[in-house]
Amino acid sequence: MKIARFEFSLFGINTYAVFDPDTRECAIIDPGMSSDEERQAVERFLTNNNLQLTHIINTHLHIDHAIGNAWLKSKYNTPAYANEGDESLGQRMELQAAAFGLPFDIKSVEIDHHLHQGDIIRIGNGSLKVLHVPGHSKGSIGLYDEKDGFLISGDALFAGSIGRTDLPGGSMPELIGSIRERLLTLPPDTMVYPGHGPATTIGQELRSNPFLK
Repeated sequence: MKIARFEFSLFGINTYAVFDPDTRECAIIDPGMSSDEERQAVERFLTNNNLQLTHIINTHLHIDHAIGNAWLKSKYNTPAYANEGDESLGQRMELQAAAFGLPFDIKSVEIDHHLHQGDIIRIGNGSLKVLHVPGHSKGSIGLYDEKDGFLISGDALFAGSIGRTDLPGGSMPELIGSIRERLLTLPPDTMVYPGHGPATTIGQELRSNPFLK
């Protein structure tokens, strides 16, 4: 499968499009669009590449990763997928906006399909394996494409860092444990595409991430 990255203004969120170039089926992962300009960028990408949006997937339901859900779901009649551990976060989007001082009138995010450890999401002829990595939030997941050798890690693992654990549902021991058990066991050359910041590899984080020593 192919992957494209958008960086949007709300906390520098990375939104990803993952698509099968043969069938043209596409998933948008962590829709972080919060302005008309950002929404139009995603719309142009889908149109210009003749892609059919089949999945909206959230690695977790903090506001920066889910603020574009409602627009995508309404425009493309596409279901949203996330882990049920974050259902309460999705229901408290308005409170999340207020907590961060964000001037958004945002409705709750509803999960249409719950994702669990080991689930396989089919996108055309490709697939993403769900890896449950709680600690940043209760329902945080990673999405692993074994065939193409990449991981979308959400806010669990970053280049040289890990996700914060001081928000509701966060736990440092749980995050470190789930990263070590479910992410660092992937092949070292696996590309890692995080929720913020630049890409890295599993091998690079094994060697030099100071939080994982």
